[in-house]
Amino acid sequence: MSLPDAQVNKNLQGPGFRARVQRFGGQLAGMIMPNIGAFIAWGLLTALFIPKGWLPNATLASMVDPIIKYLLPLLIGYTGGRMVHGQRGAVIGALATMGVIIGSDIPMFLGAMIMGPLSAWILKEFDKLTTGKVKSGFEMLVDNFSLGIIGMFAAIAARLGIGPVVSLLVGWLGAGVGWLVDHGLLPLASLLVEPAKVLFLNNAINHGVLSPLGAVQASEVGKSILFMVESNPGPGLGILLAYWFFGSKALRASAPGAAIIHLFGGIHEIYFPYVLAKPAMILAAIGGGMSGLAIGGLLGAGLQGPASPGSIIAYTLVAPRGGHVAVYAAVIVATIVSFLIAAMILGMGRNKKHDDDAAETPEEKVHSGEPATPSAVTTERAETTGPRSVAVADIKQLVIACDAGMGSSVMVAAAMKKKLAPFGIDVIHSPVNNVPSDTRLVMCQSGLADRVRGIAPEAVIVKFEQFIGDPAFTRVEQAIKEGENIHE
Repeated sequence: MSLPDAQVNKNLQGPGFRARVQRFGGQLAGMIMPNIGAFIAWGLLTALFIPKGWLPNATLASMVDPIIKYLLPLLIGYTGGRMVHGQRGAVIGALATMGVIIGSDIPMFLGAMIMGPLSAWILKEFDKLTTGKVKSGFEMLVDNFSLGIIGMFAAIAARLGIGPVVSLLVGWLGAGVGWLVDHGLLPLASLLVEPAKVLFLNNAINHGVLSPLGAVQASEVGKSILFMVESNPGPGLGILLAYWFFGSKALRASAPGAAIIHLFGGIHEIYFPYVLAKPAMILAAIGGGMSGLAIGGLLGAGLQGPASPGSIIAYTLVAPRGGHVAVYAAVIVATIVSFLIAAMILGMGRNKKHDDDAAETPEEKVHSGEPATPSAVTTERAETTGPRSVAVADIKQLVIACDAGMGSSVMVAAAMKKKLAPFGIDVIHSPVNNVPSDTRLVMCQSGLADRVRGIAPEAVIVKFEQFIGDPAFTRVEQAIKEGENIHE
């Protein structure tokens, strides 16, 4: 589906402030996402081998505490430093992170997310000052000792100053979360989380905030419902099912596939355009999220590690022994509530034929195989005659960008790779923040276009709304096949 320009601009193209928020959130998530596999390994070790696990084993369970207190924070600090200043930044980021780890009784994820990038930035600024000023033959000496000396002072500052402050802050946050859970108020988090998700802040919220706090809680009590606040597939599934039964023709056609990918693949971004196409749907997402957390809190639901991606399969693997019923109940209730609210917003199928004709845009009729009106053809031509274009002969690579580069972009890139392989064009997926600045052609969901433009200002950016069956994919494939220029 391709939405009219006015609607796209209204719902997706926010001011620069939103792009900056997305960028900051992407940086937080960027420190966690590459290390999610390690988090999952820790969660599985916890689920299997702790005294209350499926296969209690004291020897293997002895790995649980060191991994969460040392390995995971070090990986975060290393990754954060690497994002700022490459390998040198990674090394000093890990070194500085040790300063916040030592002396703390809690996992120092937040401290690592501060010290990793900060220490790397300081080293980067020092390297700028010395570039071109070191005598030949002394470069390695200066590089090694500058990293060592700055890293030493960063670790000392972290141990004496940053560490205690972060410990206090994490204690406050943990107490606040505990208070919300004890008083049954955690469902109110959905009022903020669900709207932020559809603005593509889902990875920042889940992996930048909730997963670190959840890991701390899980290390203390064996599980945490915080892992389920953002990742619950129920709210999105209910919305997709409502569109499947009661949406317009074009959306009904794509909703079943989207629902399967969402539930079993855990790619939540696939339902965001359905909400943005009809903003009132955010009420369904909020209602589903709140109800899921409410029933989860009532039944004592929680996961032993992050569910990433947020699929029912991941939920099954990291649910604690004896906790699957509570976890599944939270997902099912969220789905039912979200479905009912979404169905009411869509009108429960009343006047379906009239709704189909009125709701489908000209572009949707093109996508669904119906004849397009002259205005649709005119609109499409107008969209393909923008100021930016690139010749097919100049395209060696197509970049599919998403927020984290590990979910929706992987799915889209795999599909486009098969289509474009015969034409010698490589297709890769990338986080928005890592899109090569000199790339010639990028495809991304329209809500991320502003960020891509800031990173790759000369690229032709082809925006799409839906992750399945969007006309933009066909347009790019057809242009490459026929050797035509590709326009924004």
